[in-house]
Amino acid sequence: MGAQGAVMGKAEIVLTGHGRVVLEGDAPSEHDPLRWLRVPKMRKYMGLQDDLAVSATGLAVELAGLVPEQLGERAGLFLAVGYIPFDRKDIERLVTRSTVDGRIDMDAFSTAGFRAIHPLLTFRCLPNMPAYHISTNFDVQGSYYVTYPGAGQLYLAIEHAVVALEAGKVDVALVGGVAHQRNFLVEHLGRRLEPPVVESTLADAAAFFVLERAEHAVERGASVLARLVELEVGYMAHDPFAGSVRAVERCLADGQEVGIGSEFGAASMPAVLGEALERGGAVIEHVLESRDGIRARSAWRVA
Repeated sequence: MGAQGAVMGKAEIVLTGHGRVVLEGDAPSEHDPLRWLRVPKMRKYMGLQDDLAVSATGLAVELAGLVPEQLGERAGLFLAVGYIPFDRKDIERLVTRSTVDGRIDMDAFSTAGFRAIHPLLTFRCLPNMPAYHISTNFDVQGSYYVTYPGAGQLYLAIEHAVVALEAGKVDVALVGGVAHQRNFLVEHLGRRLEPPVVESTLADAAAFFVLERAEHAVERGASVLARLVELEVGYMAHDPFAGSVRAVERCLADGQEVGIGSEFGAASMPAVLGEALERGGAVIEHVLESRDGIRARSAWRVA
């Protein structure tokens, strides 16, 4: 493994809140983001990934016992967002109105095609929009890091959060991922990968942690759920034109394998670990080898 490093300094990093929202199959979400919105009218600008991200963040912040007045400039956001989602009906409408004599015509695309889709659609697809909705609704004004598009990138977000906490740049770090995957564009990408992604395993998901320095959590009287005892993030160089790297993900509670039945994308690590925390165990370990060559591992001692 190349460029391997462990990020664990002198400051003890603790987890004080976590939130997880997962949509599998056709079941509707039981979580409504409206309860977290400062301005309810902003709902019309939100796509599914924004809904999921805001709801999961709200659950994590609530469990951590935080209110917006405790966030502000001393809180940071460290986020991984999944592949850009797009629904088939929107793409088909765009292509149909942009086609002249069987070919895509740029004049038609920039006029009739562009007008064929809802003007707010791009707001609901952009990878930076979940970060905007989280920051504005939870008053997060400190350091931020937004990356894209897979489970390995989420570990880079954790790494940045830990560094920011240890350096004293923030007191609270909201760390998480969101992925809207059950749509035409992401499913199409999954079929092209080698080995392909099994579509039935794809889930729309968001999961977030609240991380703090231990002394800050003690000062505000927060309950510590787990302590980060090991964090390693590295990279295995590979030729992307020679084929995809097979993704491997494992979660162990007290050395026993915890089953992972779904593909959570950029939300995978906090989604899997959050579920393991709810099941219980003294030490939970998460190990990941991502398709883009990132090799990562974290270990958490449950409080």
